Amino acid sequence: MTLLAGAAPSPVPPKGSIVVVTVLGLRNDRGTLRACMTDEASDFPKCASPRHDISESIAPANPVTLTFKDVAPGRYAIALLHDENNNGKMDRAMLVIPREGFGFSRDAKVKMGPPKFGSAAFDVVNGQSEHLTIHMRYLL
Repeated sequence: MTLLAGAAPSPVPPKGSIVVVTVLGLRNDRGTLRACMTDEASDFPKCASPRHDISESIAPANPVTLTFKDVAPGRYAIALLHDENNNGKMDRAMLVIPREGFGFSRDAKVKMGPPKFGSAAFDVVNGQSEHLTIHMRYLL
């Protein structure tokens, strides 16, 4: 192999992509905003498998910007929880109706339960930034 003198070094390929999420509509600044992003349809929206999830917790403000770094190419969905009492779970009234705020990528619609992965999914391309806006929803 011959190297050329003065040749520019090869650019270092990016580690992954960046996904930037703007969260709108938080009703207060209590508790924590929990976000998880998964590429596993069976894991959405609970995001229980740490092997494929990316999670961030931050104090809420309006608006909030979340940044997921070094995201591998693929199809992902994001679930948000405004955990107002910081107990690490979605509180519910009558075992069904969420008491705390929630949101999903692509502002996927909720019909008698959380949306399916495909309704919230978006594609991440290597080396490109993805910008999303998610509006929080509160039922009570």
